[in-house]
Amino acid sequence: MKKILLLLIIASNITAQTVPTIEVFTKDMEKKEGFIPFFWDAKQGKIWILIDKFDKELLYYATLAQGVGSNDIGLDRGRLSQEHVVKFQRSGNKILMVEPNYAYRATSIDPQERRAVEESFAQSVHFGGEIKAESNGAVLLDFTNFIIQDAVGAAQDIARAKQGVFRFDGNRSAIYLPRTKNFPENTEFEATITLQGENAGAYLSAVVPTPTSVSMRQHHSFVALPAVPMKARVFDPRMGFNGIDYYDYSSPIKEPISKKFISRHRLEKKDPTAILSEAIKPIVYYLDPGTPEPIKSALFEGATWWNQAFEAAGFKDAFQVKYLPEDADPMDIRYNLVQWVHRSTRGWSYGSSIIDPRTGEILKGKVSLGSLRVRQDFLIAQGLVGDYQTDTNRVDEMIQMSVDRLKQLSAHEIGHTLGLPHNYIASAQGRASVMDYPHPLVDLKDGKISLKYAYALGIGEYDKYSILWGYQDFPQGTDEKAELNKIIERMHARGLYFLTDQDARPESSAHPKTHLWDNGADAVAELDRVIQVREHAIKQISAKKIPEGTPMANLEELLVPVYMSHRYQVESAVKSIGGATYSNALRGDNQLIYKPLSATEQRTAFNKIIKTLSSEFLKIPINILTLIPPRAFRYDANPREIFKRKTGMTFDPLAPADASASLTLRLLLNPERAARLVSQRVLSSDLPTFAEMLDKMTKALWHNPKMYNRNDYDEQIQRLVASRYLDQLMQLANNKEAHSEVRANAYFAITEISNYLRNNTTSDGAGFVSFNLLRIAQFENEPESVISQPNTQLPDGQPIEPGYEWLEGCNN
Repeated sequence: MKKILLLLIIASNITAQTVPTIEVFTKDMEKKEGFIPFFWDAKQGKIWILIDKFDKELLYYATLAQGVGSNDIGLDRGRLSQEHVVKFQRSGNKILMVEPNYAYRATSIDPQERRAVEESFAQSVHFGGEIKAESNGAVLLDFTNFIIQDAVGAAQDIARAKQGVFRFDGNRSAIYLPRTKNFPENTEFEATITLQGENAGAYLSAVVPTPTSVSMRQHHSFVALPAVPMKARVFDPRMGFNGIDYYDYSSPIKEPISKKFISRHRLEKKDPTAILSEAIKPIVYYLDPGTPEPIKSALFEGATWWNQAFEAAGFKDAFQVKYLPEDADPMDIRYNLVQWVHRSTRGWSYGSSIIDPRTGEILKGKVSLGSLRVRQDFLIAQGLVGDYQTDTNRVDEMIQMSVDRLKQLSAHEIGHTLGLPHNYIASAQGRASVMDYPHPLVDLKDGKISLKYAYALGIGEYDKYSILWGYQDFPQGTDEKAELNKIIERMHARGLYFLTDQDARPESSAHPKTHLWDNGADAVAELDRVIQVREHAIKQISAKKIPEGTPMANLEELLVPVYMSHRYQVESAVKSIGGATYSNALRGDNQLIYKPLSATEQRTAFNKIIKTLSSEFLKIPINILTLIPPRAFRYDANPREIFKRKTGMTFDPLAPADASASLTLRLLLNPERAARLVSQRVLSSDLPTFAEMLDKMTKALWHNPKMYNRNDYDEQIQRLVASRYLDQLMQLANNKEAHSEVRANAYFAITEISNYLRNNTTSDGAGFVSFNLLRIAQFENEPESVISQPNTQLPDGQPIEPGYEWLEGCNN
């Protein structure tokens, strides 16, 4: 036994002696002092990190420094990944980078109670490496492979977007030294990452020089966590704030175990007792200097609006906007950044943040604004007021509308990085928040369209209350909960409320005033107004809408947003059907809890919306149809930006009607809306039913004798809409997830259509009648074999006017 022990001691000594000192090991390397000291080995292209503090928590996150350039894939320049609290732990000759599990905690001062929770849930180890050199308790690790990896999951994103199968290729990846830097409170690493793959999809092929090899730069940040954690503020659902959630297992039995706190920047008054005080450290946002004019000035102005809200909260010059210095690294944690991002197609902008998961403190705000968005706004303005023959001065008006929207967009996305979610009821409260999605408010006066008030300028009244509630720095000894509740009460007394994404989606939500891309306090009345503007704008479409020398086929890109300008107001108005007013009420706060809309309001909404299914509304004037030839050579349109046609190269006169009518029908026959109509009679016997709505639709769309014996434009549209209605009914009746009574009502409506068709034997409509009777018979006998017409999809809409959203909490 003594011999064995002696051999182990000798072996241990030999092992210890084989580990050189850090000074000897790195003598030919370049040292970078800072938060985590590291060495650059130019000969081997390696990064060696020096760890001298163990079990000390810090923040780690990865960023996409150089993007791919496709909105649909979502790999944009500056995209932030999830943040992680990590610490380095030593075990023999190995170092692990461990992430504690902050989703499950015990905030008790009892170490045994905290340990019980820590040992009950898994942790994550992000890195493990052997010690290669050691001096005075500090160790040296090869960190190269951690840096040179697909840290943001780009390969998975490409696969998720169905753009091919790609794998990380280490042979074509390397450290990117210009953005590998060290600072006192943060350490930054960057690498060029290459993914190798095959079967690249159209989106990826459009933006990569050689689609089998996708190279980008990915960034890693290690940041010192605040030495003194920020005091967390408890979340209140009546005031919109994003934040952190965790389970606290040390909570008393009488209290909820789930804890919710808001996210916010640390902001403290120099004098908390003063009504207006300067901040100890103001919040500063930096604008990407690579942004061109007049966009740069518009983004700068919109960003500065937030200082109005902070002043209302008692802070003087607490929110500042500056241009990013030339020598600054945009990936640096010290810079809240508004970044200008280019893509091959238009897409979403978004605001995200790096947050201390322990307290909810926002350490860095990052805004990414899509550069093509402004061109879409200009296109909408061009379709509405453009006149390149007699009134070219309106170009200035079109540009002004576009830059006004960018001001609002800048403020909106910065709002997300301040901790604010969307507030979609604000448009019904006098444009009370920049955190709504605004549709351009277009006026029709004296036969002329005006864009003067298209977008609101300045911060909203609700925004001031939200910042006051979230950022107010109360003097010591204040009953914070009581004071915060008073702020909400004052806000409610002003008629201002908060409702967000879950309350606004057109398919599943029911609140009649909470929508995306709408205007006005009354969605149905606003639909009437929008339809009038749309009718006028369509009549004005002519060759004069495009500059001389532009291919005439390009007129279709202008026609699409004008023709579909009602789409979001239809989505808004339809929520009145089976809708109800409600709030994020708390017990005892005297808010309205839940109240269905009256029968009159619901039936009025239905009667207005069904008019969008008429041929008069859906058809395009013949003079416009003759202005749109097949696409000119080398001027192919993005297929998502134009109407989906069935006529090959030529413009399809039925495609716009098909797209618009299909939208309305999908909204009216949404299974969840139908279920609300079925069940709302439980609350009041006079409310409309789903059966009532189907009966009216069936009569309006199928009981039209002209539709069966004429073949002009109007009748073709009517037959198309009727067929689409039948398609939707069959899908609804076949939907196993739908309410059983909804399915029964849909099946009965199909039977009613069948009975009506059997009594229409006119020769001109015989084909149409026979075809649909065949479809119904097949549905009755074998539902899976129904002959459905290929669905005509809408041209992309969001953000005003692509329908793709990969980050909803933060998109606009």
